[in-house]
Amino acid sequence: MIRFLAVCLTASLSCAFGADAVPGKRVFYTGHSFHMFVPGMIEAMVKTTDIQGHKLAGQQGIGGSKVIQHWDLADDKNVAKKALIGGEVDVFTMASHLLSPDEGITNFVKLGLEHNPNMRFLVQASWYPFDLSAPEPGQPDRRIKDNTQRDNVKIADLQAAIDGWRTKIEAQVAGLNQQHGKTCVFIVPVGDAVVKLRAMVVAGEFPGITKQSALFRDPIGHGQGHIMALAAYCNFAAIYRMSPVGHTAPERSINAEQHAILQQIAWDTVSKYPQAGVK
Repeated sequence: MIRFLAVCLTASLSCAFGADAVPGKRVFYTGHSFHMFVPGMIEAMVKTTDIQGHKLAGQQGIGGSKVIQHWDLADDKNVAKKALIGGEVDVFTMASHLLSPDEGITNFVKLGLEHNPNMRFLVQASWYPFDLSAPEPGQPDRRIKDNTQRDNVKIADLQAAIDGWRTKIEAQVAGLNQQHGKTCVFIVPVGDAVVKLRAMVVAGEFPGITKQSALFRDPIGHGQGHIMALAAYCNFAAIYRMSPVGHTAPERSINAEQHAILQQIAWDTVSKYPQAGVK
């Protein structure tokens, strides 16, 4: 009887979603300005796929925020906590901002699992603001002060800064997964993907873009369309554990050839990074 019911349930799901359909997720996004353009792009991308039942569970953006600022937001404004307490979320995104460890990540993971033990949490490891890390005492400050200075920044220095920041995030995430006895917190290595894109630009291998500075709007590092789409493709790959290749984000400043390259950079980066949870 149990086997019969299982077969019936499988048949029902296949009928409801279609043989090739991917079950959708209820996704809630929190983050800062290097991340909060992602929800709209992913919503549009999902419509180009066989994903059925996807839902935007909500979003909470705070400019320049650390995750702890989202946690500390007043209860009457904290839609993220409300969604987690209601058990309305399958995937919850956060965007790290230099502070590490960030107790906001710890707190959201604990709260989310209390109301949905099957939740996944994604922490975006972004690209470095002002390109490079703050100097040690007594050392010169190499952070850029003008967007055009990006054209002279070495790729090896960019990668070293990203590696240092991401390593700290990895340590906190590993501790949380150990604490909860399962792998439920993952990292989206967007910063690494951005470095790969910039390396292609420097090598003259990315069509239509000849300078690193053309990828950004200001010294802080707010991205132009190419950076925004790349971040969205990375997050899509981590949320749905499927390739974004062929599923285009709505960014008109990018042509089809460029979209295809960005999609492949994202998939190569995320799928080969163990802590993203994509096999």
